[in-house]
Amino acid sequence: MDEQRERGPGGGPPWWNSGADAGPGAGAGDSARRRLPWLTTAALTVFVQVGSGFAGHGQAERADLGPFARVLLFLATAVLLLRHRHPVPVVCATAGLTLVYIGAGFPYGPVFLAVAVGCFAAIVAGHRRAAWGVVGGLWAGHLLIAHWLYEWLPPADDGPRPWGEELVAAVWVVAIVAVSELGRVRREQWAKERAERARAAERRADEERLRMARELHDVLAHSISVINVQAGVGLALLDSDPEQARTALTTIKAASKEALGEVRQVLGTLRAPGEAPRAPAPGLDRLPELVEQARSAGLTVAVTTEGAGAKVAPGTDLAAFRIVQEALTNVVRHSGSRHARVLVRHGTASLTLRIDDDGPATASEAGGSGNGLAGMRERAAALDGTIEAGPRPDGGFRVTAVLPTGAGRDPEARTAPREDQ
Repeated sequence: MDEQRERGPGGGPPWWNSGADAGPGAGAGDSARRRLPWLTTAALTVFVQVGSGFAGHGQAERADLGPFARVLLFLATAVLLLRHRHPVPVVCATAGLTLVYIGAGFPYGPVFLAVAVGCFAAIVAGHRRAAWGVVGGLWAGHLLIAHWLYEWLPPADDGPRPWGEELVAAVWVVAIVAVSELGRVRREQWAKERAERARAAERRADEERLRMARELHDVLAHSISVINVQAGVGLALLDSDPEQARTALTTIKAASKEALGEVRQVLGTLRAPGEAPRAPAPGLDRLPELVEQARSAGLTVAVTTEGAGAKVAPGTDLAAFRIVQEALTNVVRHSGSRHARVLVRHGTASLTLRIDDDGPATASEAGGSGNGLAGMRERAAALDGTIEAGPRPDGGFRVTAVLPTGAGRDPEARTAPREDQ
């Protein structure tokens, strides 16, 4: 985008206002625009003043540098102090003051450097056409002064400039524009990279929020399901079997304590990102705890392990634990069966999990939100694994997960194991 298409905040032409919104990389220099470039402007002012004095010694045919010339040189460089805030007015001012300086017959010299700096600032800010127009106008003005208007301008004995000098001037113009365009392109690349990094950070934050939500769902869904079942048992047996009701309340207390502990761990990582968790993440080594919790909810679970217990990556271990936990929670919530089977198969490069219950499905709900299967699929997909869940042909329900262990690919493991009927 070469020029702004809307009127600026001051009501003037869009190219006349600050370059803050002039191009894709314009926002990158907001802090620079708030800070005036005092140091570089002062250094450039001193250089132009001193350099013009030296240049005047070699141009005896030009007018001497008097107070008027010094004022013009000072103004041409001092206006650059605002080049980041108002780049187009600044480049116009430097070009105009330079034309007045040359038209007054003063020596050629570093004054053109002020125009180069102003042009660079305007192009980098996104005002390409305005900068090109100003530089072209300066060149045309110089041609008029050097080859046609010199007879009516000081000094009195001045003649036309050699046409060979125009070739040098053309090279300087091309060089200024090329360097300015290079700076503009590089600045836009930096702005694009910053935007991409910001979007990547937002994606990571979204993924982290999703992971936290999934983790909290898995923790709370399982524990609350156990609490729900035991609360129903306690209420039913409160009068007829106080001891059994006491056992149910004890189970509720233990389940709620464990849930609170895991929730604190998850929230602790959320409040202090980057810090190591205070407790290890759960894994398949805690399957006996899941079995015991399921038993306290009235569900008998048979666990079968096949294959050597190869080392599993921590992420896979956690995902496997949560998948089994969620599958058993769904059995407690939605199945009329009080028996479930868990198969853990270790492959050469994959871990296969299969959770079966004999059903049938019940119409009762235990606070389910419908996010359990979706959460399991998200966990498996994050590890480049697969999840299959659905009714079995002979009745009941089956969940099969194949997760890579990180040691390579096991082609045979991509196929779900068949249950011996």
